[in-house]
Amino acid sequence: MSEVIPLNPRAEAVAPWWRHRWPWLLMAGPAIVVVAGSYLGYIAYQGQDALVVGDYYKQGKAINQDLRRDRAASALGLKLALRYEAGDGVLSGRIAGAAQAVPGRLLLQLSHATQPEKDVQLAIQPDADGVFRVPLPMLERSRWVVQVESEQRDWRLAGTWHWPAQREILLQADPQLAPAE
Repeated sequence: MSEVIPLNPRAEAVAPWWRHRWPWLLMAGPAIVVVAGSYLGYIAYQGQDALVVGDYYKQGKAINQDLRRDRAASALGLKLALRYEAGDGVLSGRIAGAAQAVPGRLLLQLSHATQPEKDVQLAIQPDADGVFRVPLPMLERSRWVVQVESEQRDWRLAGTWHWPAQREILLQADPQLAPAE
């Protein structure tokens, strides 16, 4: 019998590839990227953006109408102070200006900056001094776009409120928008 002599005497001592750490280390990077990409794709699919307006022309016409209402608020010299008491769950405020501008109900809209389903719309009835208090469940910590207008929608006050960083907000009509007399 002839004896077989291997060309490499250490050939039998070499372990298979899966027992080495280098192939696993090299495959870990692409595997992490695939998992992270799948997760980000899931997030993008589940959370749809509500920031794009479908009818740009209609939105542009509404801006001109809003400017007209801002000018009307400036002519009346309107001011609104708002405060939210989280412990009591009460939104309170006072509107001041021309007495004929605030005869009846007011419409208050708190719009969440990014999530329209969290918007709040309230009908407010100020007393003779312009003071009001309305119950409001917990207001989320966020940036809110505040808009107050008359029930007839002939004037409006608007601004942003970073609650709870700002405990109170003062909305004031811009005197520069008042029509020249």
